[in-house]
Amino acid sequence: MKKPARSSRGGSGNRNSVRGAPSFEQILDARRMLSRWLEPTPLLPCAPLSRLSGREVRLKAENLHVVGSFKIRGAYNRIARLAKRRGVIAASAGNHAQGVALAARMIGLPATIVMPQETPLIKVERTRGHGAEVILHGDSFEEAFKEASDLCARRGLTFVHAYEVRDVMAGQGTIALEILEVFPDLDAILVPVGGGGLISGIALAARALNPKVAIIGIQAKQAAPVSRAFGSRGRAPAPLARAETIADAIRFKKASDVTLPIIRAHVDEMLEVTEEEISEAIVRLVEESKLVAEGAGAVGVAALLAGRVPARHGRVCAVISGGNIDLNLIARVVEQGLSRSNRYLVVRAQVPDKPGRLLAILSHMAQRQINVLDVVHRRAGWSVPLGNVEIELLVETRNALHAAEVINSLSAAGYAVSRVAPARARR
Repeated sequence: MKKPARSSRGGSGNRNSVRGAPSFEQILDARRMLSRWLEPTPLLPCAPLSRLSGREVRLKAENLHVVGSFKIRGAYNRIARLAKRRGVIAASAGNHAQGVALAARMIGLPATIVMPQETPLIKVERTRGHGAEVILHGDSFEEAFKEASDLCARRGLTFVHAYEVRDVMAGQGTIALEILEVFPDLDAILVPVGGGGLISGIALAARALNPKVAIIGIQAKQAAPVSRAFGSRGRAPAPLARAETIADAIRFKKASDVTLPIIRAHVDEMLEVTEEEISEAIVRLVEESKLVAEGAGAVGVAALLAGRVPARHGRVCAVISGGNIDLNLIARVVEQGLSRSNRYLVVRAQVPDKPGRLLAILSHMAQRQINVLDVVHRRAGWSVPLGNVEIELLVETRNALHAAEVINSLSAAGYAVSRVAPARARR
């Protein structure tokens, strides 16, 4: 590891003026602690994403950890240093829960995790599978957090916060050490931002090693409290009224009073991406990189593909923070993503309710070697005039040009067709 450089945004790499932030030495010490148990995750080149975004792209595959996310780093670094060995407790709806559960089992401590009652069963079972006691409580993370805090006091346990602890941030900062060892001349690191522990650790480590590297945080547009607070001063603004996004791991209503000052001091820029852009990034990662990413893990790639990352950053690394996505959700996301990228086309036509009309339109498609994936034939409904039927076809297309050719060929054959938005199809 090379000697830390002097940063223009927070002093030298050996000290940090922001309260609550770990020092560079603490991040290095976390690296030594984690190296006993965890192998570095790969930094993968991706030619297709590089071509699509017009720059050199590497992917830090944190989704390949045994718990499916980066959370094991901070959880292990925190729990391994505890003086009180009675047990640990945490509140989480997913990734942090699994990280704490596995880290506690590795160290030989009992773990209790409080999760909201509506937490997906797969996440509950995985957390239990790592040996933790799981308590389902409340309808929100906030209610689960309060219950965990109360249990912590009653049972005399140690609370392991997901992001507002130096040891946790230091553990997450080891990601930057691994990135810069393999890719020292990169221009920017793209980091998902939820509570802020991940980007805080990465920014502090990167600033110490190479202050020229831009640290760019990404949030979902519909849950972006840090992005909204980034340019202001003082405490975090009031919580958002709502936070809705498929990137559930970074679905926060309020910026942290602990991590927000670190982000303001050491992060260069905050960007926001839409739900559609996140969905497309998930699909692109599966198709182009063979990586399964959850919504939060895909936001860096979403920002790249949407053209939000400044063009001056020619060599970038996107942190794929996790891959714990529900299979039902990924199926819907893939279908939506394929539709938006013109790989799926949904067309609707009304034809006279006479024998052979469905066969005729399917024969038209077959003669042109157009692959039909699904057919809906509606005879009833307020939108279907008497004497007509509505036919909806889901077909496979190569790109936008091919989709237009399919619609034009149907129109030329006398069918009154309309293209259907994927969210409205097959209702």
